[in-house]
This record gives sequence, structure tokens and C-alpha cells, in this order.
Amino acid sequence: MELSVVFSRAVAGMDAPMVRVETHLSNGLPAFNIVGLPETAVRESKDRVRCAILNSHFTFPDRRITVNLAPADLPKEGGRFDLPIALGILASSGQLPQDQLQQHEFLGELALDGSLRAVPGAIPAALAASHTGRQLVVPADSAPLAALAPDSRVIAAPDLLTLCAHLNGNCRIPPSAPKLCSTDCTYPDLRDVTGQQGARRALEIAASGYHNLLFFGPPGTGKTLLASRLPGILPAPGQQEALTLLALRNLIEPVDPGDYFRRPFRAPHHTATATALAGGGSRPRPGEISLAHGGVLFLDELAEFSRHCLEVLREPLESGEITISRASHRTRYPARFQLVAAMNPCPCGFLGDAERACRCTPEQVQRYRMRISGPLLDRIDLHVPVRRLPPADLLNPGCNAEPSAAVRARVCRSRERQERRQGCANAHIPPDRLAAICDLGEAERAFLESAARRMTLSGRALHRTLRVARTIADLEESSAVTRDCLCEALAYRSAELPS
Repeated sequence: MELSVVFSRAVAGMDAPMVRVETHLSNGLPAFNIVGLPETAVRESKDRVRCAILNSHFTFPDRRITVNLAPADLPKEGGRFDLPIALGILASSGQLPQDQLQQHEFLGELALDGSLRAVPGAIPAALAASHTGRQLVVPADSAPLAALAPDSRVIAAPDLLTLCAHLNGNCRIPPSAPKLCSTDCTYPDLRDVTGQQGARRALEIAASGYHNLLFFGPPGTGKTLLASRLPGILPAPGQQEALTLLALRNLIEPVDPGDYFRRPFRAPHHTATATALAGGGSRPRPGEISLAHGGVLFLDELAEFSRHCLEVLREPLESGEITISRASHRTRYPARFQLVAAMNPCPCGFLGDAERACRCTPEQVQRYRMRISGPLLDRIDLHVPVRRLPPADLLNPGCNAEPSAAVRARVCRSRERQERRQGCANAHIPPDRLAAICDLGEAERAFLESAARRMTLSGRALHRTLRVARTIADLEESSAVTRDCLCEALAYRSAELPS
């Protein structure tokens, strides 16, 4: 038969739309044409496919070959269509039975010797293929990731010749079994932090309620050290969340399935552009805020980031997702991250320090702080000063410091209470349920109203303060939000940079 159809999958954000690879052989001068909006990497597949077929001991037809990638209006990119194009040519030339092709979907980039290389987007493709009831054939290096998708049937093909033997029934390839991954991941330990009890307490509250956090203080006081310990005290992600985290990372870089339950910790440099943070490009890719989904986005030297970059964070902090719009399409990525930022009080870093004098003028300090907008600071729940420690404390081995495991146990118990009560972390309580979940007594309500007027809190800041108080109560295993909980939550909101 001179016409064949092979099923494949493209990449469109977190989706994997179906692509029909239609191959037709006709008489005429030998030619090889690919149509259907292919990009450069897809057009170059002609040479890879030809060499791979010949080196796999098949015959490359000396005829006019036309390959159509349908739908024609969907852009096709990457080397993922090499394998289905090669199989389409073999089926159209009678070297491979077509009945087996209809039961599978194929992804893979071909090397010149016929071996298969890994391609990005294996997890979304496996999820989509499982809904159609077809088996997904991927390179052996991509199979461990694809097999993690629930109800997926994945075939790991090392090369074109072995795959054709499988399709012919001569040497069957068993389906790949999902690898059992441990939920125990190794993170930097909180035991390494000497002193800073107030900052450690704020870190525990932030982990328990999924709150955003800002550390400020002189340089070298341990702000970055504290922030890097946050993933180690967060609860392990669930199955679906962990799968989303791996799928996002796999769109950008190769990932290890052993990191299935690892919380991401992304720390972009302050010279990063807005596109690097939000994502984008001619074919939009996830940025740092999406790669931090389910984990921590750490912005060190917050005031050194450009104002434009920081304003990009405002919408994702509220909605938990980001939409990247281009002239011809829109792509949506999840972005439910936990923001942890660190900054100095002034350009030289020593404003308010009891031991070193500040060298900055008032104008320099004002310009430095104006780089961070009020609406962004309003979205950060905990503002925590990190003070300089005496040398004697720093030289103490710190053997009595509490390890991450002990803090994580308390955080997990608090998070379980939140899940049982409202089905989400306290930071994500919907506004219409906030009053019922954080039910205050008359005395507590009057106290919070008075404090909000005195501190001129915005509506957003007031609600976020109430959510923090609810988290503090959960850590204390209290069903009611007490005045002490409100006082501590207001203290984190009222902490100001020294002037």
C-alpha cells in the first residue's frame, strides 16, 4: 500500500495534541517533501530518516515521498517526528505491516545509525495516549518518565530495527513498568543554621501554610542559607502534583525519574529577564516561575531585579498560573510557587546595623527601595528581619540546633489539619470561605479591626494576615484563632526595613 497513517503527538505547553503522520509514495523523480507547518528541525528529519532506514538494513524507496503532518495549522517542532516518519515510509513501501501501527502512537528522534534519542514532553504524550487506548512507543531513555503516567502503556524502543521486529511480531518488547520512587529526598538540613530563632520560626510558618516570605537584613547574616532549607521542611508532593512537576521540567531539560517527589527550588540570578522568569519565546516555554510550581522560587537580592521582572510575579502569585500570549496562540502553565525573597536594607547593606555604619545617602536608599512596588510587598505574607549574630554564637558547633526532620513532622501535621478542614493550604483559602474557616470571637475581631486601622492594612494584607494567624493556630493544634496568633501574624506584617 502506497499510503500509510502513523499517530504521533506534538507539544503545546502542557498538552500533547494528536498529529497524524500521513505518508504517500508516488511515481516520478525521487523526492522527499514534508508539509504541515514543519519547523527547521522537522524539515531536517529527511536526512536523519534516510540514513537511519539504510543503516537499519531496510530499503529506502527510490520514489517521490510526501509526508503530511496533520493538522496542517498546528506548528510542528523538534525531532520527535523522526520515528513516525520513518515507520510511515516503511509501511507505505510494504516493509512493515500497517495493522500494528494503528494500535500505537510513536515519538522519537532518530540517530543516523537508527538508534532512538529521548524527546521532551513524554509525560503529557503518555497521558493523552492512555485516553485513546493506544500504546505509546518512545525511546528507551524517555520510557521511565512516560511510564509514570497513570494507566499508560509504554513501549521502550532502543532503535528502529528492534522496534520493527516488535511490530512484526518477531521479538516482542514488554511494556515498561513504572519505577517505584521513594518519597524521601535529600535536602540541605536546617540543622546547619546557627541561631536565628525568629527566622526559623517564620520559615516553619511559611512551610506550614504555603505563605510567601521576605528576609531582610545586613549581608552575610544567613538569609540565603535559611531560604535554601525551606524545601527540606515541606511535605512531599502528591502523585498528581509530582507528575506535573516532572512534566514541566522535562519540557526544558532531561530529568531523573528518581526525583519524582522532589520539591523544586529555583533561584534565578538578579540579571534574569522578564521572559526568563515568566517564560516565552517563539514557541512559549515555561519560565522560572512555572519550573518552581509546587516548590520554592527564591529571589536573592530582590531589589537588584528590574522593576519589570518583579511586576511579572504579581498575577501568578494570586492566580497560581501564567498565560503566555503570542499573535497566533496562547499557552498556559501552572505557577503555584512559594515566593521566598531576600534583600539588604540599603545598597551598602548596613542601614540599621548596630556595628557598621551605613554609607548610603537618603536618596540612594529611597531609589533602592522604590525598585520594589507596594503591591508586590503586599502579596508577601511574612516580613522577617535577620540580624547579625555575635561571633561567639557563629563559632558554636550548633549541635543543639533542631534538624529539618523534626520541623517537617510538625509542618506535615499542620498541613494535614488544613487538608482535612478545607482541602487546601491556608494561603489558598478562597475569600468566600475565609471568615468561616478563621472564625474569630468578638474580642479577637475587635482587636484585628483596631490593628488593621492603625497599620492601614489593605484588604489583601488583612486577609493574608488572617490566613497566617490560622496557620499559627494549626501549628499549635488549636481549633480557634486566638489573640496571640493574631499578634504574631501582625508582627510579621508590621516588620519594616530600618530607616
